[in-house]
Amino acid sequence: MSSTTDSQAGPAMVQEGAIQRFLRATELDTRLLGMIAALILIWVGFQLIGQWRTGEGVFLTSRNLWNLMVQTSVIAVMSTGMVLIIVMRHIDLSVGSMLSFIGVVAGVTQVYWLAPMLGAEHPAIWIIALLVAIVMGAVLGAFNGYLVAYAGIPSFIVTLGGLIVYNGAAWAVIRGETVAPMNQTFELIGGTPRGSWIGGVASWGLGGLACLAILWAILASRTARRRFQFPQRPVWAEVFLAILGCCLVLGVVYVLNSAYWPPGVVTRYAREANIAIPPEGLNFSKGFSYPMLIALGVGLVMTFMATRTAFGRYIYAIGGNPEAAELAGVNTRWITLCMFSLMGVLTAVAACISAARLDAASNSLGQFDELYVIAATVIGGTSLAGGVGTIYGAMLGALLMQSLQSGMTLLNVDAAYKDMVVGSVLVLAVYLDLVFRRKSS
Repeated sequence: MSSTTDSQAGPAMVQEGAIQRFLRATELDTRLLGMIAALILIWVGFQLIGQWRTGEGVFLTSRNLWNLMVQTSVIAVMSTGMVLIIVMRHIDLSVGSMLSFIGVVAGVTQVYWLAPMLGAEHPAIWIIALLVAIVMGAVLGAFNGYLVAYAGIPSFIVTLGGLIVYNGAAWAVIRGETVAPMNQTFELIGGTPRGSWIGGVASWGLGGLACLAILWAILASRTARRRFQFPQRPVWAEVFLAILGCCLVLGVVYVLNSAYWPPGVVTRYAREANIAIPPEGLNFSKGFSYPMLIALGVGLVMTFMATRTAFGRYIYAIGGNPEAAELAGVNTRWITLCMFSLMGVLTAVAACISAARLDAASNSLGQFDELYVIAATVIGGTSLAGGVGTIYGAMLGALLMQSLQSGMTLLNVDAAYKDMVVGSVLVLAVYLDLVFRRKSS
C-alpha cells in the first residue's frame, strides 16, 4: 500500500519541485505573476462577454487597449506615491479632492488669468499652469505631512479632513462651474485626440532602448552579484528573463502602434501637408501617448528612488519598524513630511493629466480617485500593515482597476454596479493580503 501511495505522490512532488526551482532561479515575484494572470483573465473575460452579448468583442482591440493605457495613467501616477505612503504605515485619503482642487486652480490660471493677459495659446501658459499645479501640490502635501509628523495627528484623520476641505475649496473657486477650454499645448499632456502621441517610428525606437536597458540591467545585476559574492542566477534564467522582458516591451509597442490616428486628424493632416488620400485611406500609428510616457517616467523615477536611494531605504525602514528606524538615527518626521509633499506633487501631475484629457476642469474632476488609488496599490501587493510594496506592482494594480471599469463601461453596466465591483475588489485584495502574510509568517 505504501509503495502505491509513494508512486502516486511522486510525480506531483517532482512537478511542484520543478516549479519551485524555476521560480527560485528566475526570482520572479509570485504575487506579480498572480496579478498578471488575473489581468489576462479579466481581459479575456470581457472580450468573450462582449462577443456573446453583441456579437463583436471590442475589449482586446488595439484602439480600446490604447485608450485603456491613457485612462490608467492618472491612477498609475498617484499609486506610485501611495505605495510609499502605505509602506510607511500611513494613508492619504485626500488625493482625489486635492486633484480636483489643483485641477481647478490650474484651469482658472489658464482660462481666467493668463489667457486674457497673454493670449489663449501663448507658449508660456501651459508651463506656468504646470508649475502652479506642482508648487501647489507640494505645499498641500507638505501641510498634510507636517500635521502627521510634527503635530502627531493620525494620517487617517488629517487626510480625511483634507478630503472634505479640498473638495470644498474646489467648489469655492469655481462655484460648480466648468472651466474650459484648456491651452492646446497643455491638452497634449492628457492624450487629446488631436495629436497627443509620438508615432510609430519613435515608439519602436523607444521600445528598442527599453530592451537595451533590460539587457544592461541584467548584466549590471550579474556584475554586482559577482563583486559582492552574492549567489548568481543560472545563465539560462538570465537569458529567459531578458527574452521575456524584451518580448513584453515589443509586444506593448506593437499593440500601441496598431492603434491608428482618428479619421478627422488624418484628413486635417493630409490637407495641411497637401497629401492625397487614397481610396483605401491613410493609416498612421499612434504609438505611445504623452500620458503613458509621463506615467512610465514617473514609475521609473519612483522605482529608482525607492530602491537605489537612502530616502527610499529610510521609507522601508520606517515601515518595517518605526521605533528601530528612529533609534538608528533616521529622521522619521522629516522623511514623513517629504513623502507627503511628494505625494502632493504626484497628485498635481495627475491633476494636469486629468484636466488636459477632458479639456476642462471641474470640482468633480477627482471624485472617488482616492479609492481607486488605494485599491490599485493594495491589489498591487502593498501591505496595509506597512513595510511591503513595489512601484511596478501598484502600477499594474492601476491597470487592473481601470480594466474593470473600462470593461464594465463597454458592457453598459450601470454605474452603481461598477462601484459595487470596485469596492468588492478592494475588500478581496485586503483579505488576500492578510492570507498571504499569514502563510509567509
